[in-house]
Amino acid sequence: MFNKILIANRGEIALRIIRTCREMGIKTVAVYSSADKESLHVRFADEAVCIGPPSSKDSYLNVQSLMAAVEITNADAIHPGYGFLSENADFAEICTEYGIKFIGPSAAMIRKMGDKVTAKETMIKAGVPVVPGSDGLVKNVKEGLVTAEEVGYPIILKATAGGGGKGMRIVWKPEDFENNWNMARNEARASFSNDGIYMEKFIEEPRHIEIQIAGDQTGKACHLSERDCSIQRRHQKLVEESPSPFMTEELRERMGTAAIKAAEFIKYEGVGTVEFLVDKYRNFYFMEMNTRIQVEHTVTEEVVDIDLIKEQIKIAAGIPISGKNYYPTLHAIECRINAENIYKDFRPSPGSIKSFHSPKGHGVRVDTHVYAGYSIPPHYDSMIAKLICKAQTRDECIAKMKRALGEFITEGIDTTVPFHLKLMDNEKFIEGDFNTGFINTFDFASDEPK
Repeated sequence: MFNKILIANRGEIALRIIRTCREMGIKTVAVYSSADKESLHVRFADEAVCIGPPSSKDSYLNVQSLMAAVEITNADAIHPGYGFLSENADFAEICTEYGIKFIGPSAAMIRKMGDKVTAKETMIKAGVPVVPGSDGLVKNVKEGLVTAEEVGYPIILKATAGGGGKGMRIVWKPEDFENNWNMARNEARASFSNDGIYMEKFIEEPRHIEIQIAGDQTGKACHLSERDCSIQRRHQKLVEESPSPFMTEELRERMGTAAIKAAEFIKYEGVGTVEFLVDKYRNFYFMEMNTRIQVEHTVTEEVVDIDLIKEQIKIAAGIPISGKNYYPTLHAIECRINAENIYKDFRPSPGSIKSFHSPKGHGVRVDTHVYAGYSIPPHYDSMIAKLICKAQTRDECIAKMKRALGEFITEGIDTTVPFHLKLMDNEKFIEGDFNTGFINTFDFASDEPK
């Protein structure tokens, strides 16, 4: 087992990792930018090292500073959390070269699954269902128009190095193709320094359902059931739950089997997620694989009672998994609490939190790094907390979430709490009748406080 783990991340996920490490008797090193010096992950780690100014590229994405922090603290492993360098193959490779264990898959695995086109080709070889689309990258507009006719409109253009909805455009008819092609490429180039674009059939009214998997160093994998992540805006998730209200036992078995097949085909090491689009007829298609822990891992932890961070660390230390699959015994919902104004198109709302009260009670969990007096820096993602509720049934879970949201107090900034309260009262959501376009049906302006 590791003696000391450096956490190459910030905020709630860094604090989450510190807590598990402490329970396992492993010392921790927090790294932080000058903007994060008052963050709780800095306070609760055994050691803390400032790695640069507020800008991510000069701090959390600065590999040279991170490796210097490893050297001066004698850490023997790095946990990348999510975001930042968590799916950066070059960083994983550098860790290996320095003799530092990267807690996650190998650089080769990250490269194989991180590039969307390569991942799709790999899944075809593994026998996992994929969305019909282009055979690799689309070279130009002429080729794209031909492929789009073969696949059938509507189609969606996607950046091969993409994520978070960047470099993504839906095309409904041929005459709109060229303009969307140019916009997708320009955005991909600006966001990822890679303007490679591929094409897929656009699945209308899809559910976004992902399967949590774990694979050990022997090549054995298991799944820990599904999460429904269909409540999202601009491809950014806002609410996740398990089990999915759309799921059947037969579909869960088929999707779980496909996810294990994907993981074992590449001999995946670590905790990860195989993401699928599921159409209204319950046909499912591989979308992508996240080779890291995810924001919403907490939902799975609550319904199967397993610490996924602990599993990550054990797998990285060479401890084999049990090999059995896990199924939900409770219902859990996670609401992401972002510092955003929902009435102003979810505009970020950085600033100082004047007072802060997080809800408590049976079946209520809050993962956060903020507190009264904390100033939210404008340089990073706007998520300030995750509120997770669990109960025996979905109806009970929704009722518990409504109660908990009503107790969530953050004075001094705007948050997404009003959105979540509105969602918990929505008849369609309560019935489980929603898809990835569901948020477009919401009218926020009518509820805006005067």
